[in-house]
Amino acid sequence: MRLLIVEADGGSRGNPGPAAYGALVRDAETGEVLVELAEHIGVTTNNVAEYQGLVAGLRAAHEIDPGARVEARLDSKLVVEQMSGRWSIKNATLRAIALEAREVLPYERVSYRWVPREQNMAADRLVNESLEAIERGRSGSIRRCPEAAPPPLDVVGSAEEDEARAEAAARPANKVLGWAPDLGPPMLTLLARHGASEYSLEKRFSGRGGVDVPLAPVGREQAEALAVELERRGGADVVVTSPLLRTRQTAGIVARRLGLQLEVEDGFAECAFGEWDGRTFAEVRDGWPVELEAWLASADVAPPGGESFAEVRTRVDAARRRLHERHPTRRVVVVSHVSPIKLAVGLAIDAPLHSLYRMELAPCSLTSVAWYADGNASLLGFAESAHLRDVPVPDGV
Repeated sequence: MRLLIVEADGGSRGNPGPAAYGALVRDAETGEVLVELAEHIGVTTNNVAEYQGLVAGLRAAHEIDPGARVEARLDSKLVVEQMSGRWSIKNATLRAIALEAREVLPYERVSYRWVPREQNMAADRLVNESLEAIERGRSGSIRRCPEAAPPPLDVVGSAEEDEARAEAAARPANKVLGWAPDLGPPMLTLLARHGASEYSLEKRFSGRGGVDVPLAPVGREQAEALAVELERRGGADVVVTSPLLRTRQTAGIVARRLGLQLEVEDGFAECAFGEWDGRTFAEVRDGWPVELEAWLASADVAPPGGESFAEVRTRVDAARRRLHERHPTRRVVVVSHVSPIKLAVGLAIDAPLHSLYRMELAPCSLTSVAWYADGNASLLGFAESAHLRDVPVPDGV
């Protein structure tokens, strides 16, 4: 049975914003590109565009050879894991497009493979070609059948080729990840959790709209250690803080060390925990057992009088985009809280919302994310806390 390779991508300039997909079909044996496709799909998200690219690629493969097996390659972990059946699809829009994709070919004739972004550049170029055409007032629709082209490094995939790619990826690069130079320099965010407060030492819910607790003495020591570490790393251009007191105090210590002024961004405030604010987990479990179970089961459920993590993610993403508009290529320290930082990481790596339950962040730990002009991002470091090793911390923190 013939094997066809579908390479698909999607992009949104703004997420949501003007979006397009790109897809191409290769003959697996020769590497020849049989067809290239791209289409502007209006204003939507990266995830929707990625899925639309997959559907277009599968349909094109079916038109070329209805009996062929297809391997779909995407750099979206979300799409690959959901279409492979390993992750659930909770978003109704994505679920509808996924069902559309599954109807194109029998399930047993399609496999899905995640590839690094640099191995999906042909589809990515089609996305950008479509978006740039729209910006010039032209049609963003592309359908062409190129002449035979040389095969890519990996067509069907072999252990030797995989090893060679891994070795190449490990070599030092001139840019942050060695991506194509046309991406330009990113905005680098150094996301720092605030220092410990009495509430965090006592494991109490502490969010927006509750008691605005200050740093504990150990929290100030952690903030000083954070400031020294940031200076050691080359400083920053901007220091941004959540409006809550413990973050403003932490950010103030950092800003003084780096000789910078503070910017306050409300969107990076902690989740509002409503009636649970100031209470321990045990107290919430005893007082609101049904509500707590529902909250733990779904990121779309809010505590009584509070916010859901889905709502927080929306405002964190909006704050991140505002930050990118103001400082598109600068080093920005963002002093925030556990939930916003974990949600920003999820947005950066295109992880499902429930992934935040599998992340831990110590007070004054550092998480580094590069945000590129084309809407993509790279997680460079997560929850780094070696700079805190000399700060004595009470047991359990």
